[in-house]
Amino acid sequence: MKRKIDILIEKIIEKNNPTVIGVDTRYDMVPDCVKIKYNTDIKGMCDAMFEYCKTLIDATYDIVPAVKLQSAYFEMYGIEGIKVLKQMIDYCKEKGMIVMVDAKRGDIGSTSRGYSNAYLGKNEIDGEKIGIFDTDFLTVNPYMGTDCVSPFVEDCKEYNKGIFVLVKTSNKSSGEIQDLTTTDGERIYEKVGKLVEKWGEELIGENGYSSVAAVVGATYPTQLKELRQLMPHTFFLIPGYGAQGGKAEDIALAFDKNGLGGIINASRSLMCAYKSDRWKDKHTEEQYAEATRAEALRMKDELNSAINKNI
Repeated sequence: MKRKIDILIEKIIEKNNPTVIGVDTRYDMVPDCVKIKYNTDIKGMCDAMFEYCKTLIDATYDIVPAVKLQSAYFEMYGIEGIKVLKQMIDYCKEKGMIVMVDAKRGDIGSTSRGYSNAYLGKNEIDGEKIGIFDTDFLTVNPYMGTDCVSPFVEDCKEYNKGIFVLVKTSNKSSGEIQDLTTTDGERIYEKVGKLVEKWGEELIGENGYSSVAAVVGATYPTQLKELRQLMPHTFFLIPGYGAQGGKAEDIALAFDKNGLGGIINASRSLMCAYKSDRWKDKHTEEQYAEATRAEALRMKDELNSAINKNI
């Protein structure tokens, strides 16, 4: 069986684009030209966000292989926001994109089972097994150890899904815990990296990578390079490019001799491209989708150039 990670890699190769558009929608990011069409109550705000997100997907689905939906920015608007999250998952899948939900779930085994049933697996409803959010990939927090992660891995096997486990994250304070040295001299992120390799052993696909993948930030290039060597079968989701300061030449260290091994996320730099110094004089607010497409193409070219130089 072709693993979910192989399907993602095929999409990357097909579009010659190792990037994922991150949808971190807040109402204050929605252009005024969209807001004015809707009421300002919760439902109206969520309807405006759906139009905004949907239009950005329409502008990029043919050039970008995947989308990463940040669940927090939907959950913060309650049930109406969660409805939009489900609408976006379904719409992006209809457009042929690989869909990742960035929810960073993880708890004791029975609770992780509930999270996994919601996003990756299925629930028995009226005698029938039904997927709820039915996303392709989910981000997972491994802080509670193997029994926290196991339910997600089980569903990756049963339903051909994938997870991205937090290993070395891009945020400024990640080192407070992740860089601590253990009694045997290894740092926490190295320990977690080895566990991720182990958890993914039975899910390695045709391209040599496992559907149990890792989140490794672009903002720490030294650790990124170390982890690539430590985790040869682990595919990386790489946040931190663009607005967070990650550079293309550093990100290239995550890729193998075939130019594979990772996918780079950009959120604000794509969603708000129409406000950026690079594009604001070329695209009006009403042309926000065109600005996002232009930035996605620029990003693709910059990253491919850096990756090819490193091969």
